[in-house]
Amino acid sequence: MIILSGGTGTPKLLNGLRTLIPPEDITVVVNTAEDIWVSGNLITPDIDTVLYLFSDRIDTEKWWGVAGDTFRTYEAMKSSGYNEAMMIGDFDRATHIMRSDILRTGGTLTSAIQKLCGSYNIKANILPMSDDPVSTMITTPQGKMHFQDFWIKNYGKLDVIDVSIDGISDAAIAPAVLEALEVDDEVLIGPSNPITSIGPILALPGMRKILKHKKVIAVSPIIGREPVSGPAGKLMQAHRFEVSSVGVAKCYQEIVDVFVIDERDTADMLDFDDIGCEVVRADTLMRSVDVSVGLSKQILGFFEGM
Repeated sequence: MIILSGGTGTPKLLNGLRTLIPPEDITVVVNTAEDIWVSGNLITPDIDTVLYLFSDRIDTEKWWGVAGDTFRTYEAMKSSGYNEAMMIGDFDRATHIMRSDILRTGGTLTSAIQKLCGSYNIKANILPMSDDPVSTMITTPQGKMHFQDFWIKNYGKLDVIDVSIDGISDAAIAPAVLEALEVDDEVLIGPSNPITSIGPILALPGMRKILKHKKVIAVSPIIGREPVSGPAGKLMQAHRFEVSSVGVAKCYQEIVDVFVIDERDTADMLDFDDIGCEVVRADTLMRSVDVSVGLSKQILGFFEGM
């Protein structure tokens, strides 16, 4: 199975899936449009969350970063007057250094992540969506800025006028991702932000065309009129999508076959009629591993029925 992932929401689902599927049968294609260079090293937030999940290092209180990480380097730099916008842990920084060293010596992002998977004894196939640099940019009343500046520096509080992805038209789907898509017909779009987490993956030239010929299930990250977490609401409004599970389904129109909404969602099934997919209800609010496993079992059952 191939899973399209951003941060937080989809890793929670992966935490359930990995108890039911052998890790070597899981391929995770991860958003890279939120990647950013900090203090000379490339941070890939969404990829790192997946790496730490599959290596059993993830901080499950925050669903990012490393559990029990220390911050001595960050604090030493801060005491010297060098302030990083991101509070980077020491183990986390080691990941960034190793990845960046591979890139500086001519490796691709895919090869760097594969080497990290080997170092961390990860059996799942974790792949960046592209080896080419792309950046999600947010236009606000204060100007155009990188997503991380919008979300970390400004706490996501600024109004959003527009969302764009710099470099996406010149980016290619990573060769390893294309290879995976050639042999696997089951694609799961996880409950990550449809605009800035899943959106860049789908925006890669040729990706939507490929997915039209796959069995695609998507899980909504929105219940009622509110995202479970993160700034998806503002970002969807900037793209003129309704902030609802119906709006998320429209983001995936023409590629999704089965759309999973939360059992508590107030959406009327009739609202999905013009989207052209089957809509099913499940408990998608993954507050425990048991809920993640239960949702994963249902998703596997949906695939079997397709």
